Amino acid sequence: MICCLNPKCNKPLNPDGSTVCENCGATLAVQLRGRYRPVQPIGQGGFGRTYLALDDDRLGTQCVIKQFSPQVQGTKSLEKAVRLFTQEAVRLDELGEHPQIPRLLAYFEQDNYLYLVQQFVEGQSLLQEMRQNGSFNERQIREILADLLPVLRFVHNKNVIHRDITPSNILRRKADGRLVLIDFGVAKQIGDADPQTGTRIGTEGYAPIEQFRGGKAYPASDLYSLGATCIHLMTQTRPDNLYDPLEGRWIWREFLTEREVVVSDQLAHIFDMMLKDLLAERYQSADDVMRDLNADYFIPSNKPNKNQFPQFRSPMQQRTARPATPNANKARPAAAAPQATPNRAGVSLPSSPPRVSQPPSSPPRQVVARTVVQSSGWRCVHTLTEHTSWVTSVAYNSTANLVASSSLDDTVKVWNPERGSLIFNLVGHTRDVNTVAISPDGKLLASAGDDCTIKIWYLPTGALIRNMTGHARDVNAIAITADGRVLVSGGEDRTIRLWQVSNGATLRILPGVLSMIKTIVASPDGRTFASGGLDNKIRLWNLQTAEQIKLFSGHVSAVNALAYSPDSRRLVSGSRDKTIKLWDIQTGSIIRNFSDHMRDVNAVAFLPNGKHFFSASSDSTIKLWSAETGELVDTLVGHTDSVNALSVGADGKTLVSGSSDNTVRVWQL
Repeated sequence: MICCLNPKCNKPLNPDGSTVCENCGATLAVQLRGRYRPVQPIGQGGFGRTYLALDDDRLGTQCVIKQFSPQVQGTKSLEKAVRLFTQEAVRLDELGEHPQIPRLLAYFEQDNYLYLVQQFVEGQSLLQEMRQNGSFNERQIREILADLLPVLRFVHNKNVIHRDITPSNILRRKADGRLVLIDFGVAKQIGDADPQTGTRIGTEGYAPIEQFRGGKAYPASDLYSLGATCIHLMTQTRPDNLYDPLEGRWIWREFLTEREVVVSDQLAHIFDMMLKDLLAERYQSADDVMRDLNADYFIPSNKPNKNQFPQFRSPMQQRTARPATPNANKARPAAAAPQATPNRAGVSLPSSPPRVSQPPSSPPRQVVARTVVQSSGWRCVHTLTEHTSWVTSVAYNSTANLVASSSLDDTVKVWNPERGSLIFNLVGHTRDVNTVAISPDGKLLASAGDDCTIKIWYLPTGALIRNMTGHARDVNAIAITADGRVLVSGGEDRTIRLWQVSNGATLRILPGVLSMIKTIVASPDGRTFASGGLDNKIRLWNLQTAEQIKLFSGHVSAVNALAYSPDSRRLVSGSRDKTIKLWDIQTGSIIRNFSDHMRDVNAVAFLPNGKHFFSASSDSTIKLWSAETGELVDTLVGHTDSVNALSVGADGKTLVSGSSDNTVRVWQL
């Protein structure tokens, strides 16, 4: 079918081969800009129509075309409409590529119309979900916050304010269940003044007072809109009807109480802070909200009183201040930690944590970064800040006393973990670097990325000594065997390859892997290796014969991370389904399930004692678990965005983590 692009045509679909629309007589364009082929209209608004289209230059990949044909009167109104339409393209281009923001593909003029082409996101809006499934419960709301706050942090760090966060502008992507923030049509740069002072921007009920009175917006304005969105989803009632103008306060909690819906005091406090009328009294950043959301100092109220709700102090007022800047290693250290005593999990705990008070709220809030001793005795001793984009992988080798990190900035960096200093900046990859591994003797470093190559570097000098090619798409995972002779790699071409480290020769290519590979790990005893990926399965392979030994099933979403226990008898896995599983290698059965993370589990790492392991998540936390009892021992905080990678030293006293906040952190026990 050929789609008519006349915005007034009410029957735009025409048979293939047509040159003129059968309904309106308009000339038909098979392709826009020689590549984008409109398939059908999927929406219409004040600016014009939106079409589902196919990109013929990208094998018919689906995309969205927004056509500008505003139904406005007057020159000023038209100028404003053009400005807002162009502004959306500019903002999407400024934001670059984020997996939860539609990517701008093109912006052009053709046949007297403006067109914006962006990535197609298949899925329902949260408003559609609510209408279909009913109100959201507290866990679902927490998941929304945990998924969207890092997106807002990214947007705000790019100096952009969305200004129109509503349930309609948040989509749940069908492919992976992740939330996607759409419609940047009224987004603006922080500090930019609107051409018409006093212009109302945003959606009534969701936009805070500063947007409606003066057209001004700040990061805290988006947080207000997100809070209003959440209470709408919980109550199935527009925010306008949940505010008492006579008393000047929100009544959403009383509304839920009358329907016998219990909301924890912690979540209520968070929404109180997000929905303050006065800008200065609100949370000032997404990081502030995440800290309170991840706090464990609130106890849910089982018997709410609809006539009286107690006031709570922020966890930032109750706990030791957490690091809030990338340069936490340069901050003034806190007072000496109290004497540690062992807990029942065998990990030292300080007898009582120090506490500091939160400074008065006023924008912008100044947070003093301090060295925080976690309850289990771990503390961050260095924050390494040389990367300019997300850190994707880290590797720590105790023998050479080196840390390597990879990043979406196309570089690999080698650090001295004791001094927190940069040794080498390894440049050679032409695209994102996804993974690094260090040989057991500490002399060789392997790196791989989206340029489909694997590179071998000589660590004593930082020289590139080998470039290995063969993968057809992005290489996501590599592992070097315990004897240092074989490198195993996997990626988006759905193959696993075995390479000889000494000369880069391909030893085997494993067929029959049906999904993209996300993680690969080699066993300490040198007998097996395991892989996991987008098919939610874990495959165990014989290293000598390259035959699949076992298939582990249990996760309900992609397997992002794997780690062997030191004795090679158990395997721990982390998944996009937010859970961790401990497996018996011999039987293939699940020994224990672990769940406390609020978002994807991206990395796992055993301690050398085999009794404890770490996990890292997109919820910005690192958690320490007892593998023996399933107990959550501690939650390490400090990163301000997704934690993507972990590596533990052979002595069990050093942990290295990498994050989407562009930093590498070195922790010591």
